[in-house]
Order: sequence, then C-alpha cells, then structure tokens
Amino acid sequence: MTAETALFIGIIVIAGQLGDLSLSVGMKTVGEVKSFAPINILRFLSRALGVKWLWIGIGLMAIAFFSLLALLSWANVSLVVPATAASYAVGAMGAQFLLGEHVNRRRWIGVIIVCIGVAMVCI
Repeated sequence: MTAETALFIGIIVIAGQLGDLSLSVGMKTVGEVKSFAPINILRFLSRALGVKWLWIGIGLMAIAFFSLLALLSWANVSLVVPATAASYAVGAMGAQFLLGEHVNRRRWIGVIIVCIGVAMVCI
C-alpha cells in the first residue's frame, strides 16, 4: 500500500466517522418526528436546516465520499472496501468517548475482530 493510499483511507475513515458523529449530535438536537403530517415534516426540516452540527456532518461526509471516489480511481476495490471498515472501530470509539454512549464488551469484541480483518487485508 502506498503512502497516498493510506492517507486517503485515513481521510475516509476519520472524516466519515466524524461526519456520522456530527449528524448524531445534530439529530439529537433537532429531535424526532412525532407525526408525519406534512406540516410537522416541514417544521422538522426547518429546525434541521438551522442546526450547525448537521451541516458540519454533511460537509465531513462529502469529504469522505469524494476521497473514496478518488481512491477508487487508482486503488483496488479489494483493498479499499475492507480497509475502510476500520471506520467501525473509529465510530465505536467516537460514540463512547465523544458522545458518552455506553459500548458494551460484546461490541468491543466485534470491533477487535473487524480490526484484525482490516490488518490482514492491509498487510
């Protein structure tokens, strides 16, 4: 794996997961849709458009997406897709340490298994 490929995998993983975490914070700020009546959906969209965390999340996910497109233009899919699975580990760590969510032992074991698989593909 070249340094450029590793850099882009890192960008995809970090930007994508920070985007997911930002969207989670934003959606918790906006709240849930309690009724699917058109007026309630419009109110929900109006609230959502004013939440900065949603815009930050969208921007970060766009960076991750376009980095993925660039990476796929020169690297093999058989490397890129499994390597970007490292995002599951980053997501679990972000959920626990940044959002304060409880991640139980069973999930951590799953994260470790994914990391082992990613290491096997990247080596």
